[in-house]
Amino acid sequence: MLKHIHHIAIICSDYKKSKKFYTEVLGLTIITETFREARNSYKLDLALNGEYRIELFSFPNPPERTSRPEACGLRHLAFATDDIEAAVKQLNQKGVKTELIRVDALTGKRFTFFADPDELPLELYEI
Repeated sequence: MLKHIHHIAIICSDYKKSKKFYTEVLGLTIITETFREARNSYKLDLALNGEYRIELFSFPNPPERTSRPEACGLRHLAFATDDIEAAVKQLNQKGVKTELIRVDALTGKRFTFFADPDELPLELYEI
């Protein structure tokens, strides 16, 4: 029945700031950017390594949501990397604070967390 995950939708509070973060800091590429006048809202379709992955939305005055990794609901969005130390260094050089690199007790893989401009929890996971 299910084939794969089609996309992840994120609603941001500051469209320009989040667009810059996801494209310039994380390096996702823009597929399509649409302004929906009736909703006073942007929809930005983003790809990672050529594959459609994230829809970034802006809405006027979106309600706040608890976003810590342990809050009820979607926990976090994880990005795979081959070299976690290099990825952390790149993020830090772009002004993104990351937690200390930890080791997953179940898999033995290294990972760390950081946040987007709205403090949504994001993870780097070394594969």
